[in-house]
Amino acid sequence: MLIPVRCFSCGTVVGDKFEEFERQIKENPEKDPKIILDELNLRKVCCRRMIISQVNLIDTVLPYNQ
Repeated sequence: MLIPVRCFSCGTVVGDKFEEFERQIKENPEKDPKIILDELNLRKVCCRRMIISQVNLIDTVLPYNQ
């Protein structure tokens, strides 16, 4: 639901990189995500997983909040 602040495996801060990753993906859909993650200094597989597998569901769930 919310963007994780740290990687669950190694503890590296990844929360500040998610918005930049999402912005670059929207601006350049043909650009390889691997290159974007390299530019964001996300070298570990576990940190890359945290960014790539994140699905932002807050806008979907928010209407059901009472």
